[in-house]
Amino acid sequence: MTAVKICGIRTPEDALVAAEAGADLLGFVFYPRSPRAVQPQEAQAIVQFLRRRYPQVRCVGVFVGEPVQVVRQVVQECGLHAAQLHGGEPPETVSQLVEEGIPVIKAFRVRERADLEGIAAFRPTLVLLDAYDPWHPGGTGRTFDWRWLNEASLPAPLLLAGGLTPLNVARAIRQVRPWGVDVSSGVERAPGCKDPLKVRRFVAAAKAAS
Repeated sequence: MTAVKICGIRTPEDALVAAEAGADLLGFVFYPRSPRAVQPQEAQAIVQFLRRRYPQVRCVGVFVGEPVQVVRQVVQECGLHAAQLHGGEPPETVSQLVEEGIPVIKAFRVRERADLEGIAAFRPTLVLLDAYDPWHPGGTGRTFDWRWLNEASLPAPLLLAGGLTPLNVARAIRQVRPWGVDVSSGVERAPGCKDPLKVRRFVAAAKAAS
């Protein structure tokens, strides 16, 4: 069954909707310039709220270019299950966190087929592939050419992102066969504001396509 991650969670209500819909992972963005950003104390409260109701849901912190000590501290303080690194972090940062027992989702932004070649140097827990945007590290609503993945050799299971919506996620799963799918802007009514109906439809479509 394909895992589903709903990213950019900002409120307990959004977390509950996603968990009730059947999401497997929730993402909390600790990047101040994002419209989906939360403070660690806000994420901590949501994680604690969620854990009492849906302890099986994994909670992931999304970081952009933060040093290891910051990632480690936030993960521990908030009770997160994994760190998603969405910046230009080197392989050494990924390896250090993994060796410390923190699962790492390393994100890569894909603009052309050649962008997939440098991924082999990393050893994350999961590889996340998102569409490239020169101004935003993620959540852009853009897709990339999934055909490039047909012959790609990735160092870890794939979490597919970039422009996924309730309308195209089933096609993406059938074509790419990823470990999981990740959505943020594709289930929003405005940047940072999740649409409960879109969340439910996305999860249902992804699970049905599995």
